[in-house]
Amino acid sequence: MVFLILSVIIFNLIAIFIPKRISGIEILTTTLFSSFLELIANILWDLKYDLYGYFNKGVDFKGFIFVFGIYPAINIVFLNFFPFKKNMIRKVIYISCWSLFANIYELLFLWSKTFYYNGWKFWYSIIIYPILYIILIGFYQYVSYLLRRNQQ
Repeated sequence: MVFLILSVIIFNLIAIFIPKRISGIEILTTTLFSSFLELIANILWDLKYDLYGYFNKGVDFKGFIFVFGIYPAINIVFLNFFPFKKNMIRKVIYISCWSLFANIYELLFLWSKTFYYNGWKFWYSIIIYPILYIILIGFYQYVSYLLRRNQQ
């Protein structure tokens, strides 16, 4: 639990104090979207299929520490530094690095016993993280498009 709380504090401090390259409305909408996506995934893979979970089986309110303490901050930092104007190789490297980080971090949460597998395999996460980051980028670009369209 100490590792989780320290992670929440560190990631949120980083998210608060980094110079922002994305607007407040983009932060809000992508954070709500990523939280929604996380909750849907957890309802399906945790509660329905019992493949993994936070702390204990079933609904555990401590799991909200992950959903609202870590994921929004990660969302902000990831999108804030994404190389939107760089070439595809830089984008692939960026997503790959973040996916590697997410997988290592997941292993640390397994080690700290705040997260557990119950049928989930680590290689599923290796496949899922890049897909989730790409979905998040796509949603961000859609929100940015809507904002630009409304300003015209």
